[in-house]
Amino acid sequence: MVPRHYSRTYHRFPLYYPVIFGGAPFVGEGFLTNLSLMGCSVMCDRRVLCGSDVRVSVLLPNQRPALSIDLGTIKWVQGHQFGVEFLRLPLEARQRLNSTLRIELIHLLKTCSGRSESPELLNRGS
Repeated sequence: MVPRHYSRTYHRFPLYYPVIFGGAPFVGEGFLTNLSLMGCSVMCDRRVLCGSDVRVSVLLPNQRPALSIDLGTIKWVQGHQFGVEFLRLPLEARQRLNSTLRIELIHLLKTCSGRSESPELLNRGS
């Protein structure tokens, strides 16, 4: 089967967080390997089906409860890794996701520019 071509709108940040996921007919645990506003990649030891609906819970560091993606779809599968496009997140989950990615963006910008300014200074304009 020839994979469909698609492009990503948002930057994916390389991260490594535990996840729990489930869809019909699978449930599993794994690790998130990257994250964006609209999707993520997951590495696991379970077989999943491309095109399946999935619910994903991400265990973010120092945050409880887990970040819950109510509905996503599996866009690609490659060995033990698969990509999820987020379709439905509760408002509180969207806010937590935005906050997590904002921190990662600040870290990336500081790393790329060699700046040593604190995140509080970079957050002033928002």
